[in-house]
Amino acid sequence: MLSEPRRLRLTDSDHVDEAEESETAEPFEDTSKPGKLGRTVKTLGLVSLFTDMSSEMIYPLLPIFLTSVLGASAVFLGVIEGLAEGTASILKGFSGYISDKLEKRKALILAGYGLSALTKPFFAASDAVWQVLVVRFVDRVGKGIRTAPRDAMIADTTDPERRGKAYGFHRGMDTLGAVIGPAIAFLMMWLLRGQGNSAYRWVFLAAFIPGLVAIVLIVFALRESPFSAQAKFPGLKLAGFSRHYKMLLVVVAIFALGNSSDAFLLLRAQNLGTKAYLIPLVWMVFNIVYSVLATPGGMLSDRIGRKKTLLLGLPLYALIYVGFGFAHRLVYIWLLFAAYGVFYGLTQGCLSAYVADLAPPDVKGTAFGLYHATDGVFKLLASVIFGVIWASSTTNGPTAAFIFGAAMAAIAAVILWLFCEDTARQTTMQAPKSFDPSHASSRLKKKT
Repeated sequence: MLSEPRRLRLTDSDHVDEAEESETAEPFEDTSKPGKLGRTVKTLGLVSLFTDMSSEMIYPLLPIFLTSVLGASAVFLGVIEGLAEGTASILKGFSGYISDKLEKRKALILAGYGLSALTKPFFAASDAVWQVLVVRFVDRVGKGIRTAPRDAMIADTTDPERRGKAYGFHRGMDTLGAVIGPAIAFLMMWLLRGQGNSAYRWVFLAAFIPGLVAIVLIVFALRESPFSAQAKFPGLKLAGFSRHYKMLLVVVAIFALGNSSDAFLLLRAQNLGTKAYLIPLVWMVFNIVYSVLATPGGMLSDRIGRKKTLLLGLPLYALIYVGFGFAHRLVYIWLLFAAYGVFYGLTQGCLSAYVADLAPPDVKGTAFGLYHATDGVFKLLASVIFGVIWASSTTNGPTAAFIFGAAMAAIAAVILWLFCEDTARQTTMQAPKSFDPSHASSRLKKKT
């Protein structure tokens, strides 16, 4: 095996030497074959598969359960989803920082996934809108605790040259669970179609089982590597982060302002005549496409660059939202959900790899936390704004809401094109075919 470091990260020019020193000291998992993913990525992929299987048995049915069974309005649906997702993303900022400061990621990952799993039976027991709000809130708190440490753990143990593939694989496994979950929900709703509203509750109760499997995997299969760098919290002024990272946060904020909860897409499908028992199947179509394209999408960003890949995805999102706004036939809904899966497959692994590329090596958890927090704060606003626009007119409200979302995506694409630098090619230098972890250890000892 060659003893030279695989890649050098280029941040601002006055920090090149420091970035090189830190990057080569990271505990990447050794893989004997080029392109092979490590144990940590695969284990976290399985954890996400079972967790999303659990969550997605509930998620596509929840908007219908809230509006049709419990009588919630579109505005209140937006408030529920906005508060849930916004709170989760704000917590991601703190959990990422805490995982850097304590130099422990597994404990936070376990706490987050465990909390979300334990909430599932309480969805089945809810008889009022406020109860669903509380349960959904706690469920998303769990997501907020686990996400940034999990993403940072993937970055910690994956060589930069394979980050796009690693995050794409993880999103693909996550989304495979989101295919299986709605399929189970659809089958149960069909078998229980004579049970009335009780069918929803049986599905929600069954969702606890795959969540429990995820917890077992974390406890017995996930291994945590020791940290090789001391975290330094950059503070509220983003000190220590490059200009390119800050501009990426601006792009994320603007896009998120138009990226409301997907619950509105499902509500749109129902409004256009999709039967309640078919809603999980529609959501499954989206997730099938997303799952199939997630790994290739991440690999594409490794090859052509993160920026170019996102510039393919953001205009596609704008077109899809315009389509949802003007759709008037059910066949268009199925096609639009499939196209939505293409967008997610192109962009989600790419975005995570982009953040990992731009983050200083010693504060990756904090970097992911700030990214998710920015996304969440503006998604909170997005869901509330979307719900208000939707409810403003029974005929034109939904169309106007989707046009607003499309416009935000278009603006974000323009800012990305004009002000953000690419990373896949510009942050790397010539690399050998394999990585020798022993060299990183020796380099670290020499530096210290």
